[in-house]
Amino acid sequence: MEKLDKLNISEEDLEFEFSHLEYQSGFGNNFSSEAKPGALPVGQNNPLKCPYGLYAEQISGTAFTVPRKLNQRRYVANASMEGCAFANADGDFLIVPQQGRLWITTELGRLQVSPGEIVVLQQGFRYSIDLPDGPSRGYVVEVFSGHFQLPDLGPIGANGLASPPDFLTPTAWFDDKAYPGYTIVHKFGGSLFTAKQNFSPFNVVAWHGNYAPYKYDLKKFCPFNTVLFDHGDPSINTVLTVPSEKPGVAVVDFVIFPPRWLVAEHTFRPPYYHRNCMSEFMGLIYGSYEAKADGFQPGGASLHSCMTPHGPDTTTFEKTIAEEDDAKPAKIKDTMAFMFESSLIPRITPWVLKSPHLDNDYYKCWTGLKSHFHHEHLPENGELHS
Repeated sequence: MEKLDKLNISEEDLEFEFSHLEYQSGFGNNFSSEAKPGALPVGQNNPLKCPYGLYAEQISGTAFTVPRKLNQRRYVANASMEGCAFANADGDFLIVPQQGRLWITTELGRLQVSPGEIVVLQQGFRYSIDLPDGPSRGYVVEVFSGHFQLPDLGPIGANGLASPPDFLTPTAWFDDKAYPGYTIVHKFGGSLFTAKQNFSPFNVVAWHGNYAPYKYDLKKFCPFNTVLFDHGDPSINTVLTVPSEKPGVAVVDFVIFPPRWLVAEHTFRPPYYHRNCMSEFMGLIYGSYEAKADGFQPGGASLHSCMTPHGPDTTTFEKTIAEEDDAKPAKIKDTMAFMFESSLIPRITPWVLKSPHLDNDYYKCWTGLKSHFHHEHLPENGELHS
């Protein structure tokens, strides 16, 4: 984390700058951006001499020979900030801030990311993060295979879920001052390595390509829901996905549970009881979660690994069935929960198991569930079925 006082700029000026950043909109687009007009070479990527005496560099986010529609790369023109920056050679990070804004400086420009937004920082990029609001917390998922992409919409059609124009990519920004002893922390093979250099890694004057960090405001998501009966699968609200080599199976899906209307008739409206071949990590950014009336707080998390039974707690279940068929259309408001769903089985670290914040009584939210079974039950139409 860079310290604000090392930047030779006041906190008020930084607040203004990060609050008025310009972005380029779109998902997976071929963008171009110049911090100095004319810095990008015209007609080619690697001229003998680049404008302004810059160096040309390509960063490949995919193998050279993957299909064109999946190929991701970026060309940059480098100049020569200070402190410390981080780079991940192992995979991509998707970060979900829950408390406090993030001021992120990357090689391609700067982003302000607030709770309720997400940011994707891809493999290989160098970046630093400032915390203007003091202590911060959130959630991070790291993927080692492939990159995040928008899910196919299938019969939904052309519109819905996350819209490509709502994804924002930074514009070029650079600092060409000398910074003796600048530290680069490089994550490689699960280990951390450091190197020193006398200039900032944020030295890109101009760039173009379709491999770049981006952010997304979750409030802009257009959710879908049942309009007659039964409860849809959570996959209907997938924001981003990393597909595996097996069709229809994801390395990880990022799914949200945003504000929306519940209107299904003769239906148990909260999420159904479930055992899943996928592993589900749940988090809550703000508000409350509809399936957990008690105990699940913003900043908290739950993990239900492969085939672990889970579902609404006792309070939610009893309250819902007590309404019988009298439930009116209702809107879930002021909430934002999410799920990382993966076909892989997460490994729990000793640090987590020893955490003082571990809820050892979590299972008790279901111990009050009682049997409602009885031998005589008439269907709605009043006729017995054999």
